[in-house]
Amino acid sequence: MKKYSGERTIDGISVVVDGKSLPYFYEVHRFAQYGFEWSYEGPEPTQLAFALLYDHSGDAAPARNLAQSFMKQVVANFDNEWEMTGADIDAAISGLGGSRAA
Repeated sequence: MKKYSGERTIDGISVVVDGKSLPYFYEVHRFAQYGFEWSYEGPEPTQLAFALLYDHSGDAAPARNLAQSFMKQVVANFDNEWEMTGADIDAAISGLGGSRAA
């Protein structure tokens, strides 16, 4: 199962999946101009929500459809450092009334 994590450092923001940088997936859908962010509601947290959902499911349509809700309920509430597993993402999706796509 994949493990996602993010942290703020002196060098900026780092978001990884299984130890590798999580792509922005701009080529699939672009919500933001400037990468990822979290702990508030906005375009960069929405891009992170979409990237987490898309990387987890591999399906762009549900990731796009759930990105705003997932951002508001999950990503906007992240602390400076956070971790999520695929099971955590599934549980959050279920709580939003969605279904796991992968």
